[in-house]
Amino acid sequence: MKTESAVFSNLSGIRRSRKISQDEIVRTEKLASGTNLPLQILPNLEDLDFISWARSNREWIQSLLMRHGGLLFRNFRITSPSEFEKFVTAVSGDPLVYKEQTSPRSRVHGNIYTSTEYPPEHVIFLHNENSYSSTWPLKIMFFCVVAPREGGETPIADVRRVLARIPKAIRERFEEKGWMLVRNFGTGYGLPWQKAFQTEDKEEVDAHCAANGIQAEWLCGDRLRIRQRRAALHKHPVTGEEVWFNHATFFHISTLPPEIRAGLQAELPEEDLPYNTYYGDGIAIEPQVLDTLREVYLQETIKFPWQQRDLLLLDNMLVAHGRSSVRGLREIVVGMGEPYSGDQDVAQ
Repeated sequence: MKTESAVFSNLSGIRRSRKISQDEIVRTEKLASGTNLPLQILPNLEDLDFISWARSNREWIQSLLMRHGGLLFRNFRITSPSEFEKFVTAVSGDPLVYKEQTSPRSRVHGNIYTSTEYPPEHVIFLHNENSYSSTWPLKIMFFCVVAPREGGETPIADVRRVLARIPKAIRERFEEKGWMLVRNFGTGYGLPWQKAFQTEDKEEVDAHCAANGIQAEWLCGDRLRIRQRRAALHKHPVTGEEVWFNHATFFHISTLPPEIRAGLQAELPEEDLPYNTYYGDGIAIEPQVLDTLREVYLQETIKFPWQQRDLLLLDNMLVAHGRSSVRGLREIVVGMGEPYSGDQDVAQ
């Protein structure tokens, strides 16, 4: 870590720069014994201009991210969603608009959003952002505006290690078949299609679906059903590593909390559920397979308590994320960067 960088200091009102080694500017530490996920980065200089430093050291940050999958920036001078947006831009380019929405979020500043607005008592299972889409962000970032009093962690898991734990027979079937997401809009559950696609125009929805490998079916009563058939495994575009990258477990009805699952199944037939997943040929995924996949994720899960002003940077194809149940106020905002269009569709 001997690369040099210009650091701008504001001492006695005089702005000046000096050359110092990277080791003097920041230090890296393990957050917990036995793992480097996330690798913790802390400042050694009180007057460090965090955004300028990040912009000047984008390649160094990227190299650490490719190795570890996640970086936790702690104790840096960053205090607001607007500054967080500048960090996202510095390391990843302009923040992305949240498209093909599957969960309620609110725009906070520019393209910075609230984390999923889901009842605090419920857990959000591990997933890779937008893996159901034809285009997804390579980077996803979280900034802690208000740390929760109890719980509310953002669990993470290295999906390279998740893949290594999946039994061969399960892996091979998903490699061959891929997976399918079926969504229903207009049933009174989940987001309306207008919110999910950010438009009131059905023709725009049809055009988006046609361009992104989504089968759209308009039903009576302004209802919409879509099917997305995607690959379950991918190769990372930078590292070339194979990763388990899909929402097959996350969106399956059996992953929901029992009381929510029972309520939906009592009200709706399976084909009308707001979300459900299948093998890519439409065949049901066996319960024992889903149990195995959930257990594999949990075996690789890492959790840490949020501190105010923490900033977590994840490679979205290397690391999955979720949310623990929470008590008290929790304010985490999210930014995404670097859209990547992979060959997600499997052979018909």
